[in-house]
Amino acid sequence: MNTADAKEYLARREIPLLFESLLNGLMCSKPEDPVEYLESCLQKVKELGGCEKVKWDTFVSQEKKTLPPLNGGQSRRSFLRSVMPENSNFPYRRYDRLPPIHQFSIESDTDLSETAELIEEYEVFDPARPRPKIILVIGGPGSGKGTQSLKIAERYGFQYISVGELLRKKIHSASSNRKWSLIAKIITTGELAPQETTITEIKQRLMQIPDEEGIVIDGFPRDVAQALSFEDQICTPDLVVFLACTNQRLKERLLKRAEQQGRPDDNLKATQRRLMNFKQNAAPLVKYFQEKGLIVMFDADRDEDEVFYDISMAVDSKLFPNKEAAASSGDLDSSMMLDSGEIADTGSDYEDQGDDQLNVFGEHPVGGFMEDLRKCKIIFMIGGPGSGKGTQCEKLVEKYGFTHFSTGELLRRELSSDSERSRLIRDTMERGDLVPPGILLELLREAMAASLHHTTGFLIDGYPREVKQGEEFGRRIGDPHLVICMDCSADTMTNRLRQRSQSSPDRSSSATVAKRLEAYHRASIPVIAYYEAKARLQKINAEGTPEEVFLQLCTAIDSIF
Repeated sequence: MNTADAKEYLARREIPLLFESLLNGLMCSKPEDPVEYLESCLQKVKELGGCEKVKWDTFVSQEKKTLPPLNGGQSRRSFLRSVMPENSNFPYRRYDRLPPIHQFSIESDTDLSETAELIEEYEVFDPARPRPKIILVIGGPGSGKGTQSLKIAERYGFQYISVGELLRKKIHSASSNRKWSLIAKIITTGELAPQETTITEIKQRLMQIPDEEGIVIDGFPRDVAQALSFEDQICTPDLVVFLACTNQRLKERLLKRAEQQGRPDDNLKATQRRLMNFKQNAAPLVKYFQEKGLIVMFDADRDEDEVFYDISMAVDSKLFPNKEAAASSGDLDSSMMLDSGEIADTGSDYEDQGDDQLNVFGEHPVGGFMEDLRKCKIIFMIGGPGSGKGTQCEKLVEKYGFTHFSTGELLRRELSSDSERSRLIRDTMERGDLVPPGILLELLREAMAASLHHTTGFLIDGYPREVKQGEEFGRRIGDPHLVICMDCSADTMTNRLRQRSQSSPDRSSSATVAKRLEAYHRASIPVIAYYEAKARLQKINAEGTPEEVFLQLCTAIDSIF
């Protein structure tokens, strides 16, 4: 789990608030046995219904509830205030809040002047003046964020800020500083710079340009935690532009940029890590901004002028609805103009362009691939080891002309190549981690695209292994027309596997068989329930002879043609 995942988990589970309430209770109650006291508090949390039900004063007795919360109560913007008891000679000061624990990371071992800036909270924009419009431009590394951000800033007369450039300049100017030397190493390996450092740099840059009508910020936020921090410490953005780009195009652009610019964070290892971070963080980040109604998404695989034209239409609609366009139509390439009907059609979808219109990895579910795919049937074949999936798939391919895919075979084929993706898969497996579901889906999609024009349908064996895989497949490719479950008892599967022991004794030992069957049943139950609810599941009695089972399969498949 990387830092962003950890922060998102803590925020989602309300862990900081739980810790705050426990600390408040300890300070007020001063129990003789703090461990026993904390155990009783945690039991109360369960009785209340979870962390989200806890408040800062949950464990503070009524007579002591004048104690202020650690985070300043309801006010998100607080300041340090010295409070001395009246008629007291106490040699210490109390403050109305303590600095958040999560803010002490790299800066915690540096000098006091650096630490002080973490504690201080201040208004970035003058509340007495109109706040500039804020546009955030996000997308994968190599999606064209910098190019499009500069174009937006130039067209609307906004100020442009590149968060990556801010950090690189700071690293260069403070190369002898221990903190920035460490941050340079973090960025070079493809990880995200510390959140508190990035926010501080953005705040300081914004305060240098207080009179701008609008500001375009390129490359921020990278995850939900950064988005929350931006809103908490700066403001809610007026618009978020997301540039969706296919994984392959991102890699091509990054390699080309590395040759041309020689940026330290464009090395092969860092590129792979940045792409992985992007895939992990993009979906929840997009969902977060979608729920707030702030995001517009664009297919960034196209020519940059085409992308910019669409962005301009969206910015005009979102930020200048009651004005004429900020620039005349003559400022745009006339070859990019659409007729009025096309403009109305595309513009009307900007606000509602969700997962079913354009997903976060850039695959647009329209065009040649999806049109041809709709002509083919997609069938998932689910069944435990020894249920007869392999035998039946061969017979179905012969009868119906299907193309048969097994995710295990696709992975083995990819590992035999010398691609960047194969190295990433190998590294993941060597660490003992599961292959990311996004990679499996990418392999399936590529295999389907390669066979699309000479098949009647796809028979996919052993997929999905979990509900999330099925949901992602449905979102990015489409729901299967039929899900076949080879219903077979554990005893029958065990006997069949034992019969194979002569050719593969290790694979069919009693302990191995039991473990494989247990793993299958544990994983398949939620998947089967998911497709039953969607009325796409057909259970086949796999106890009979191969011929009897095949007749049942043919009846089920004929029903979808």
